[in-house]
Amino acid sequence: MTLHREMLIAGHFVGGPCDQSVGKTVIRNPYDGSIVGTAAEGGWGELNTCLDAAQDAFKTWRSSTRADRQKLLRRIAELVRERYDELVEIVTDEVGKPITWSKGEVTRLALTFDLAAQTLDHWGIETPSLDYDPRGKDYTCRVERFPIGVVFAIVPYNWPYNLTAHKIAPALAVGNTVVLKVSPLAPLSTLTLARLIHEAGCPPGVVNAWSGDASHAQRAIQDDRVSMLSFTGSAAVGWKLKDLVPRKRVTLELGGDASAIVCADADLDWATQRIVAGKFGFAGQICISVQHVLADESIYASLRGKLIEGTKSCPTGNPREPVTVCGPLISTQAADRVEQWVDEAVASGARTLVAGRRSGNLIEPTLLEAVPAGCRLATEEVFGPILTLAPFSGLHEAIKTVNQSRFGIHCGIFTQDVIAQQMAYDALEVGGVILNDYTTLRFDKLPYGGVKNSGFGREGIRYAMDEMSEFRSFVSRINE
Repeated sequence: MTLHREMLIAGHFVGGPCDQSVGKTVIRNPYDGSIVGTAAEGGWGELNTCLDAAQDAFKTWRSSTRADRQKLLRRIAELVRERYDELVEIVTDEVGKPITWSKGEVTRLALTFDLAAQTLDHWGIETPSLDYDPRGKDYTCRVERFPIGVVFAIVPYNWPYNLTAHKIAPALAVGNTVVLKVSPLAPLSTLTLARLIHEAGCPPGVVNAWSGDASHAQRAIQDDRVSMLSFTGSAAVGWKLKDLVPRKRVTLELGGDASAIVCADADLDWATQRIVAGKFGFAGQICISVQHVLADESIYASLRGKLIEGTKSCPTGNPREPVTVCGPLISTQAADRVEQWVDEAVASGARTLVAGRRSGNLIEPTLLEAVPAGCRLATEEVFGPILTLAPFSGLHEAIKTVNQSRFGIHCGIFTQDVIAQQMAYDALEVGGVILNDYTTLRFDKLPYGGVKNSGFGREGIRYAMDEMSEFRSFVSRINE
């Protein structure tokens, strides 16, 4: 029996399986092509109703108490834990995420909503002293953050639960309302989360979830009813949307081509283990997965041999098998593109160390060295299970290579040298530096985002709450 999911609009589920007035899209498992389910697909009429509902709901939700918002956020987290197995199964089948990674996403999903509730205990109210100014003795001051309105959130397929939560949870915590555009590649997962939020007691119109053509979403973000755009996806689309709304709040969480720098003193066995997991996990469909390994020339040959062995032995195949690390790419189009980029690099002179075979949407882990600088594999985000390897002479050279990229979310460095660690932290032009672990590591409490072409603004619960709110000062004269 396949799954069907409706859109959530003003507290109602729209587009049931028998509703012929609303379109449906069929979702197939990217691993074996089997039908996972169907999802409702709306047009401008449904999206327009979402905007009306969110705008109307904001009038009351903005005045809700912190205690009420915390109660809702905690109830959502509770329901996620209660439905853990169901949520894991849906995302594994819909996007081909290896089940171990799916379990990790659902675990983090609950933590993300809990974290938003916890953050409300201490966030958003300050009472700064005014005694630095002689006039200040006659006044008190309170500075508070207030919600801004309707947040239009656009989410991708690769983390359809937790990346959605990183938009909805802070918006709810602040007192904003949300119109969510789900990914056409993962509507079942995200619409299931929207249903769960509704069943947790979210008031009608506070969270609305819509699936449909991107042109309608582009129209919506320019609408006066929308106060903020929160976008996660490709750099090409994100920056275009930002240009359309120069006067609105915008956060962009975009792509990356993360590097791992392996220094001469690194534990090569550990570095290999983490690089292989961080590159090939979920077939590299993570914006902070390792794409390039830079190895000190003194240990290059040793690391090269270990990476060849690790790449060849990386468990690949059925995402429902607990041992699987590298599953399928999301679509035939995605697999075609990755294959083309590898062919282009090899034709330009790159050397193949491990040639991953392709079967349907599954591309086995692949390792290349000497990739020419002009290739797309060297300069763009591959979003697939392809790893490049190159030597460097001196840490300054490695840092320079990383900083030449147009992207910059995470960079990893494997070293025990505290001077090298600090040098990397000071000089790398990225949003985060990961020491002695894979670049895929993310803790949901920390600020998250990139520099240069990788994004604008920051996510991470408290930091997203800051982005989704505005300061207001209240200065009061003391009556003696």
